[in-house]
Amino acid sequence: MKKALALARKGLGKTSPNPCVGCVIVRGSELLGKGWHKKAGQAHAEVEAIRDAHKKGHSLKGATVYVTLEPCCTYGRTPPCTEALIQEKVKRVVVAATDPNPEHAGRAYALLRHAGIEVITGVLEEEATDLNCAFNHWIVTGRPWVVVKAALSIDGKLTRPRGQGAWLTGEKARLDVHRLRAICDAILIGAGTARKDNPHLTVRLGKKSQSQPWRVIMTKSGRLPKKLHLLSDEFSDRTLIYQNKSWPHVLEDLGKKGVLRLMVEGGANVLKSLYQKKLVNEAVLYTAPLDFSQHPQHATLVDAAFLYQLDLRKATVFQLGPDLKIQGKLAPHLKSKQ
Repeated sequence: MKKALALARKGLGKTSPNPCVGCVIVRGSELLGKGWHKKAGQAHAEVEAIRDAHKKGHSLKGATVYVTLEPCCTYGRTPPCTEALIQEKVKRVVVAATDPNPEHAGRAYALLRHAGIEVITGVLEEEATDLNCAFNHWIVTGRPWVVVKAALSIDGKLTRPRGQGAWLTGEKARLDVHRLRAICDAILIGAGTARKDNPHLTVRLGKKSQSQPWRVIMTKSGRLPKKLHLLSDEFSDRTLIYQNKSWPHVLEDLGKKGVLRLMVEGGANVLKSLYQKKLVNEAVLYTAPLDFSQHPQHATLVDAAFLYQLDLRKATVFQLGPDLKIQGKLAPHLKSKQ
């Protein structure tokens, strides 16, 4: 199952609105086939693994299948994986996590057992559920999983005093931000940040085939300079503008567009609004070894110290050059979609 989870992680940022799934097929200690879901509309992990086994000339009769999510049992863009497993006459299916969709949850198990296949569930369930936290949240609420990202000084400032440069963090932290963007379906900022920083909000990891997330701007007035990169670069068709819309409206509309994971890189006002409305699901904070407490009245300093008050669960801390990356999830505030 650990091998299957490692395969599933390859799908992060690529499979929306589908979950990330990995599959490994064995007979005894022999690896017969492996696969992972690469993109919505393409073969699911189980079918990829079956094809891999067939290419190697293996029969799957009597084999054991390890899959990170309950196999699909209905027709969608692809046929149900339960049918494929039954046709291959596998002996056992071992599943990490159950499908969170109440219309599907457990149905695959019943179909497989009816066909005489042994089903074992809950193996590394916590890891598998965590991997698809965004998909699970979207299925239950209809809204994307909201990740707030910010680079902060030790005393909670988002910016440097005028004349000290633009960046708070070093190159390793900035590269890590692009890795984070690569697993998100959309990146959101406020109009103030768009006007002031004129960002691209693209993923720049040196991969020509890298798909780009939606770039989202929230604005009250709708007055945005036409020369903004978000409105004039080669990815301008990937920019969405929400004028004078509430958070519920924006999140629900993005959910309808298949956005599972939304990263918010906005300024202090946008971040604080999400925080106060309890709409933050995860936080990624890059802390730079800088202290601006000697410049408390400096006009350009933007305070976001409230982010250090977030109650993060199972937080992890990594060192990236001179900076620290603090990442963790918040207690859930789920409201099911009607």
